[in-house]
Amino acid sequence: MSMITLTDTSLSDVSTDVLILPLVAGADDAPATVPGSPELSEAIAALEPSASRGDLLRIPSASLVAAKSVLLVGVGEKELSAVEAEDLRLAFGAATRSLAGTTSAAIALPGGSAEQLAAALEGAALGAYAFTAHKTGTGDKAPKAPLAEIHVVTDGETSLETAVQRAEVLADVVTIVRDLVNTPPNLLYPAEFARRAEEHVKDLPIEVTVLDEKQLAEGGYGGIVGVGQGSTRPPRLVKLEYAPTGATRSVSLVGKGITFDTGGISLKPAAGMDDMTSDMTGAATVLGATVGAAKLGLDVRVTTFLALAENMPGGGAQRPGDVVTIRNGMTVEVLNTDAEGRMVMADALVDAAATEPDLLMDVATLTGAAVVALGTRTAGVMGCEDAREKVLAAARTSGEPFWPLPFPSELRADLTGRVADLRNIGERPGGALSAGIFLKEFVGETQWAHIDIAGPAFTAKPLGYMGKGATGMSTRTVLQVIEDMAGK
Repeated sequence: MSMITLTDTSLSDVSTDVLILPLVAGADDAPATVPGSPELSEAIAALEPSASRGDLLRIPSASLVAAKSVLLVGVGEKELSAVEAEDLRLAFGAATRSLAGTTSAAIALPGGSAEQLAAALEGAALGAYAFTAHKTGTGDKAPKAPLAEIHVVTDGETSLETAVQRAEVLADVVTIVRDLVNTPPNLLYPAEFARRAEEHVKDLPIEVTVLDEKQLAEGGYGGIVGVGQGSTRPPRLVKLEYAPTGATRSVSLVGKGITFDTGGISLKPAAGMDDMTSDMTGAATVLGATVGAAKLGLDVRVTTFLALAENMPGGGAQRPGDVVTIRNGMTVEVLNTDAEGRMVMADALVDAAATEPDLLMDVATLTGAAVVALGTRTAGVMGCEDAREKVLAAARTSGEPFWPLPFPSELRADLTGRVADLRNIGERPGGALSAGIFLKEFVGETQWAHIDIAGPAFTAKPLGYMGKGATGMSTRTVLQVIEDMAGK
């Protein structure tokens, strides 16, 4: 994670490898300009640079500024004041993401508001990420480390210390999520995920409990045990408890943690199966949000459950047609072993609802149907109307794209089992919705929101502060919900 510092040094005198500045579109077909710097605007006029959001132009600084070079990033508007916070995050994130291998950069937003500069800083911090743990090249082929230092140029009057602290926490927790998701599945299996979760919280006021396969079987966690029984690497359920003294509000989180998903006996096609290393993103997300709540010292009790299993077609794997008993005693016909996420989450949701939280949220890469409905950038949110609105409000603040999805009552009939209480799949149409309706059976009357991040959790197409692979998408929104509950 980049080190972030504030400086009130003038724009022309800040000494750094790269100075990152916004580029706005010119009015009436005039050339794009750099706010607050007529000298730079004049210098680049002949280049006819694009000011579209995220477009980059790097030029030598010559004698115009003290920085060794200048990186201009388009923000997509003619007036800086009209640029939305998320557009600034994406633009400045694209800039810092392009600077892997660079030691230091400074960001500035001449004429922008303190809120806009804070958003640009947040994007810059999120963009300064690279996963190089398994690259071994040397010399010219050596992996490039992310940007090491970010200096924020202020006007000497605006205090941004709080924004810096929050940006550091956000970058830290999103890095936790991205690193876990990007770790290959042979190296990240349920027991190892549990160990890393313990490692991430060891210096924080968070209590950890880990249930192994024997304890899960004895405790009646049939969903988790059933999914994990086809793997030689058994399942785990991790419980994290952050309980600040005097907290009167509470939230419970559940994350789907399928460390690799072959589909089990209902085997997935080979093409694209390697992306199923990301099927534990929900668990990584709620772990990151819990760490963030503790680091920010939020006055909300957070109880988090990571439902961890590897879905493999081994000799002991569950079969289509098996019946399992969930933690609350309900029985489920397993008609498709590739509908495994809802099975592990059902057990965890029962325990989460039993904590009687003010709000329960679950996060999962749950259904391909959500990708069909919403594409690869937007998360779906379902559940109780009030809970759903809390998530959507937090998403608007964080800038992450979410969309509400309904629970049509007629879909519930498709989940009634033939020989058990429920079946684990409904009809193909509305698959994301019926998956959410299935989960609803295990939360009782708890205020609950279900977040399906199957599309935006992992990407092959970089955008802004998100590179290839794990995006960390929804972590900031889940944390924002907790901040909102704390009144921050």
